[in-house]
Amino acid sequence: MANLEFRVGVIGAGVMGEALIAGLISFGVRPALISISEKRKERSDELVSRYKVSAATLSDVCKSDVLLLVTKPQDMQGLLSEIKDQLGSTTVIVTFAAGKKISFISEQTGGSNPVIRVMPNTPTLVGKGAAAMSLGNGVSDEQREYVKGFLGATGKVIEVAEDLQDAVTATSGSGPAYFFAFVESMIAGAKKLGLSDADATTLTVQTIVGSAALLAETGESATTLREKVTSPNGTTAAALASFESSHLSQIVADAMAAAHKRSQELA
Repeated sequence: MANLEFRVGVIGAGVMGEALIAGLISFGVRPALISISEKRKERSDELVSRYKVSAATLSDVCKSDVLLLVTKPQDMQGLLSEIKDQLGSTTVIVTFAAGKKISFISEQTGGSNPVIRVMPNTPTLVGKGAAAMSLGNGVSDEQREYVKGFLGATGKVIEVAEDLQDAVTATSGSGPAYFFAFVESMIAGAKKLGLSDADATTLTVQTIVGSAALLAETGESATTLREKVTSPNGTTAAALASFESSHLSQIVADAMAAAHKRSQELA
């Protein structure tokens, strides 16, 4: 059972930061235990009003039991330099920055605080996220269970070795954008066939939502479900043959490899 009395600090209360705050509260953390540090006062005021959390100085936030760093990768080094002398002695640092390794975070903060690296994705915003966490040295079982618990309140969470985090980024971290690009293409294709924008959007989105639900709820594999809907020489078979002739599998693999490479470059 996780210790729900940990004090939590959040640095960077943008869209993902807000999703994590909502996840913490859903997990059972009292808003009074959550403090945020956000440079934009209007944004800080908005979150304080919405979630009843508190705004605090950077120094106070850094003394939390659990410190969530929800900043862009390019801003991480500057932030770590600013906070390294303000961290609580037992604070566990949880970083959500793509590409930034545990060793980097640890080196920049003096190496005495345990670090957990997490790659979330944007469906976290609606409680349907996919997150992967990796543990640095010195993370306690209690800290691990706490972080895994609140991430589970935002969707599904797995634990992986850190050397797989770039693969996670290419799969679930960037994956929602692949999905949205495919939806855009389906809508555009439907419009070319004569459907209105509204009807094309309605049919495409509902088809995607329904198909995802089938995959999640039936327990059957994507391969099995694809085979069930594909009649020999039928319309679906014709469409899939076109995908195959265009080397869809290779296109997707190449795209994921490009995301994987970029994640490595951000380290």
